[in-house]
Amino acid sequence: MSARTRARRRPLTPGHWGVAVALAAVLAVLLVPIGSAPAQAADASAARSAAAPLGTASASAPVGDAAASVRPATLEGFRAGNIISDATLLDSSTMTAAQIDAFLRSKVSSCQPGYTCLKDFHINSVNRPADAYCNGYTGAAGESAASIIYRVSQSCGINPQVFLVMLQKEQGLITHTWPSQWRYDSALGQGCPDDAACDPDFVGFFHQIYGAGRQLKIYMEGRYFQWYAPGNTWNIRYNPNIACGSAPVYVENAATASLYYYTPYQPNAAALAAGYGEGDGCSAYGNRNFYNYFTDWFGSTQGAANNPFGNLELVRAIPGKFEVSGWVIDPNTSDPLSVHVYVGAKSAAFTANLDRPDVGAAYPASGSKHGFTATMPADAPGNTNVCVYAINVGPGANVLMGCTTVAALTGSPVGALESATVSNGSLEIKGWALDPDTASPIAVHLYYDSSAGAYVADKERTDLPAEYAVFGTKHGFSATIPVGAGEHNVCAYGINVGSGANVELGCMKATAPVDTIQEKGRAPLGAIDTITVSGKTAQVKGWALDPDTAASIKVHIYVGGASAQYSADKPHDGVAQQYPAYGAAHGFDESVTIPAGTTTICVYGINTGPGGHALLGCQQVTAGSTLPELGRPPFGAFDAMSVSGNTATVSGWAIDPDTDAPIAVHLYVGSSSAAYRADKPRPDVAAAYPGYGEAHGFTEQLTVPNGTTPICAYAINSGPGGHTFLGCRNATVTAPVVDLGRVPFGNFEAAISDGSNILVGGWAIDPDTTDPISVHIYVDGASAAYRADKDRPDVAAFYPGMGVQHGISETIPATPGAHNVCIYAINNGAGGHALLGCRSVNVAVAAQ
Repeated sequence: MSARTRARRRPLTPGHWGVAVALAAVLAVLLVPIGSAPAQAADASAARSAAAPLGTASASAPVGDAAASVRPATLEGFRAGNIISDATLLDSSTMTAAQIDAFLRSKVSSCQPGYTCLKDFHINSVNRPADAYCNGYTGAAGESAASIIYRVSQSCGINPQVFLVMLQKEQGLITHTWPSQWRYDSALGQGCPDDAACDPDFVGFFHQIYGAGRQLKIYMEGRYFQWYAPGNTWNIRYNPNIACGSAPVYVENAATASLYYYTPYQPNAAALAAGYGEGDGCSAYGNRNFYNYFTDWFGSTQGAANNPFGNLELVRAIPGKFEVSGWVIDPNTSDPLSVHVYVGAKSAAFTANLDRPDVGAAYPASGSKHGFTATMPADAPGNTNVCVYAINVGPGANVLMGCTTVAALTGSPVGALESATVSNGSLEIKGWALDPDTASPIAVHLYYDSSAGAYVADKERTDLPAEYAVFGTKHGFSATIPVGAGEHNVCAYGINVGSGANVELGCMKATAPVDTIQEKGRAPLGAIDTITVSGKTAQVKGWALDPDTAASIKVHIYVGGASAQYSADKPHDGVAQQYPAYGAAHGFDESVTIPAGTTTICVYGINTGPGGHALLGCQQVTAGSTLPELGRPPFGAFDAMSVSGNTATVSGWAIDPDTDAPIAVHLYVGSSSAAYRADKPRPDVAAAYPGYGEAHGFTEQLTVPNGTTPICAYAINSGPGGHTFLGCRNATVTAPVVDLGRVPFGNFEAAISDGSNILVGGWAIDPDTTDPISVHIYVDGASAAYRADKDRPDVAAFYPGMGVQHGISETIPATPGAHNVCIYAINNGAGGHALLGCRSVNVAVAAQ
């Protein structure tokens, strides 16, 4: 509630002229310009919107609102006598209904369950007659808050931005995520005294907006309200507590007077210093918060003369992102501006520094470096509000360039499994898939019978629905898979990229006719079903058949690099069901011995006739340890380290004596660390410790910064007991010197004569190289080239990264008389040379 309603239940209207005259007569005594008693515009009852900082019940951001995205306020430019200009308060053309709706949605992305936020609020508005202050209103059923704000602004001639700011400063409704009904019923505090219930004529959101708009016009008229009248200096209090005092304010315009009628307090120094926060016990915040929100959201309260300007030329969704582009200029600087882009509740800052010759031609004093193109990620599918602000420099305020609701291109994959057919012993699968987060092809996983495979949907498909044109045409997939006779089940899944999840694209059945089995040179089929490990034994199960014969075939099982042959002749019900023409005798179930540590087991189906063999699959397995856990610490060595550029290659080995399995090592680069596995083959370690196997080595590449950095290794205990420090080594990386086209520098320190020569001294450095550079020494008009390569430890101490060989010390024969000596430092690459200086030297005539 605001102080404007404390002494009355209803705002004064032409129908209350008698009351107005009497009230004005009383106030003429109580409220006089400076020179009389201090103005007493209110009784001791505190107006909550006047005395509540941001975060309290009636301030702009109550607990649970979405105001975290509001930028910190700056009160630069606040003047108590001109809080807002008349023209700005009465400018009803600043926003359309659609822009108001987009603005509301940009401030709150979603409400808390069970509540309706202002962006989604609808109410039945009612008819209001036209009068001297507003043009009336035709009610509508289920009208949105944005529509009501816009239509009232047009009827009463009030800036809709003023309504938005007042809704925020009074009840926090713009950013509130769990507003109660009473906040809507008393949205602007109109007709709601601090010490009584609201006037029933003004209860409800529509009545609050229309009543407040009409009341502002009455205030602006100045007919019934003449204290705080513009053109006079008034003592305006800091707080409802009279002990807090007041200060003189020259009220410059009717709009500012209207705000004081609404909330009759000015912010004190503590309130102004607090931004949106709490000042001291004598602070009031209503008019301060009005100024804060208006300038933060809409720019200057005085008009746009000093505000940034430009054009938001593009707002669009691209795969996984939103893209905005345009240009902005601040009239107070030719430097590039900052642009803040809001996507829903998230924001990021960008610099508008791209070259725009067209803008430079139109605004030559500002230059052409004012363009911007920026992208921000799309976090969720559906409509998203995208807003762009130009950030002010100097006088003026930030400017909202525009808000647009755009459908995000993000989410889970889409597509279809279109066909699955069998032809000539092969399963032909076709379809398409894309992920709205990327225009690149995505992975598709195909499941056929008991097998699976990963494919890429990168085939040309020009027939996709038009709505996916932005993603290009490389999104088809196809696969050809050898199969036997009978029915086959196929399912396809689009693999997600970014936001979303994997999606089933469809499942189909395909049936291959049962043909007479004959030799066609086809490769074997099969799969590893399971591999289980117990100690040093792995049990390998699966199946294999050659589609060119019903007889059992051989399989080769590889354990690391060693292999053995077995027969796939055991019963396998799955094969009999899937390939009924071939029978069930195509399974294998074999025990193989595996070494300590981690080993790869691979199985190959061996062709019985022409055609290649087939890899049925590979799996990594880890042998179980047979050693007892005694809590002993690991041991090992940090063997070697080499450095190339910013990459250090380190190697060594580590063993935990309580297990023959590989263990972790932690490698530290300075204070940063990462975990690795000491599981590389080390036959030398196996020879020294035969009970542990050879899989205990580590060789890792680490990124190291410029300079000297210690790299340390620790062996990590696999069970109880401590870890072991294996050692440290220093990695030294010399930062490369990049030729940036910079000009050499140095000093021409001396030029003296020894009677027949000129002795020249100094130093020169090219900042783009540590190598010595050339210098050209001119004596009068003649020159010669020399090298600045003498040792100068003093120069090296001052420029430690450049080395010592940069000194100049030359003896130049010269005739008697006066000479002019100049030295130039010669650039060794791109960029100009540098004059180090000129000196005059007199070579004396030798004595006769």
